[in-house]
Amino acid sequence: MKVVVIGGGPGGYVSAIKAAMLGANVTLVEKRKVGGTCLNVGCIPTKALLASAENLESVKNAKNYGVNVLGDIEADFNKMMDRKGKIVSQMIDGIKFLFDKKGVNLIEGFGKLIDKNKVEVEKEDGSKQILKADKIILATGSKPIVPNMFPYDKEKVITSDEALSLDKKPESMIIVGGGVIGCEFGQFFKRIGTKVTIVEMAKHILPNEDKDIAKNLSRSFKKDKIKVKKGKKIEKCEIKGDKVIAYLEGGKTLEAEKMLISVGRKPYLENLGIEDLGIKLNKGKVEVNKNMETNVDGIYAIGDIVDSPFLAHVASKEGTVASENALGRNKEINYTAVPRCIYTDPEVAGVGLTEKEAKNKGIDFKIGKFQFRGLGKAQAIGKFEGFVKVIVDESDKLIGASIIGPHATDLLAELTLAVDLGLTAEQLGDVIHPHPTLSEGLMEALHDVHNQCVHSV
Repeated sequence: MKVVVIGGGPGGYVSAIKAAMLGANVTLVEKRKVGGTCLNVGCIPTKALLASAENLESVKNAKNYGVNVLGDIEADFNKMMDRKGKIVSQMIDGIKFLFDKKGVNLIEGFGKLIDKNKVEVEKEDGSKQILKADKIILATGSKPIVPNMFPYDKEKVITSDEALSLDKKPESMIIVGGGVIGCEFGQFFKRIGTKVTIVEMAKHILPNEDKDIAKNLSRSFKKDKIKVKKGKKIEKCEIKGDKVIAYLEGGKTLEAEKMLISVGRKPYLENLGIEDLGIKLNKGKVEVNKNMETNVDGIYAIGDIVDSPFLAHVASKEGTVASENALGRNKEINYTAVPRCIYTDPEVAGVGLTEKEAKNKGIDFKIGKFQFRGLGKAQAIGKFEGFVKVIVDESDKLIGASIIGPHATDLLAELTLAVDLGLTAEQLGDVIHPHPTLSEGLMEALHDVHNQCVHSV
């Protein structure tokens, strides 16, 4: 069985390795570097930079822990970027090492569908190669959305792609969009000394998260002196000299050295040959069935090009499912418990339904909540901002959860498992949680559903 995967991001490379492990002869085609957006200009490099900013903040606050730091404390932007680059390079090498060990053939070039069993690869030198395949998996990912009203020159007006390759720290920055990308970049740049203003059209930042969570993060941003313009629309934008000027509705203007556009991403499908083969699209995304297969037999699609959350871990799971089905198995993916992670400080994490979504669905639900400041571990480490919030339905089954606070993204795993398995608040709350840990906050919130929380009033 010959399998060709087009795209080497977290969906594509995982799918290629999985297919090889199942015995297929696998070739992966990638036009740039393996790892895709997540590894090269997304998840990993941003987390590396945020880790640098977190360490900077820890040193600044060291005196609160009885540690005296002598001399000036400042950010070395170039060293931060160098560290980020080294981490990315190491992980790219790691993927290539896995390819070698698992027997995945990597071809660098632009892959295009010729028919249901052929892929044309155009290489950097202009030469072309035809690959024959029994099955094809499309995993071409996404790219940033840049509305036409913005003078996107990749220097003054940039996206996250360019933000990760800046050669010096901007003195000031306007960030358009207060979602995940905007909030993470906003906090990083502010902590290294950039004056940051976030403009968000919705009523609160992180519009897809629980409103209580967004309010808490807004308060944190206010402490960090990050300006947030909520419910505001930019009507016009222009570059004048060395400044970017944004004209807001209502007549106010903002000026900055840089403008970062972070209003979302869209599927990358250009010149892929989708239309020529009659592969169905729905609202600009590839239509697939429960097995991740398109309407064209033997061609599968995964990740950001299909109608599922734009998340690396979702793409990886879809890649595994697609490969298993391509090799004759019958696997489906369950989107009920998709974890959402945001690496601000405090971290934000969620799974399942938010309170608003539960209300919109007409579900009769209850909420349990617990503040981290009530935990001995949180007080001991000096990170006690935030809370755990759980949502259960009328049968006490956990249908959603949100966390804002220290290590929220790690703590989410337990609640994700509970939502996926349909566990009740009573079942999970009865489990003995270790003390002193932050995980006790989950237990306390679960107890609070039934007004049985010992450590709250």
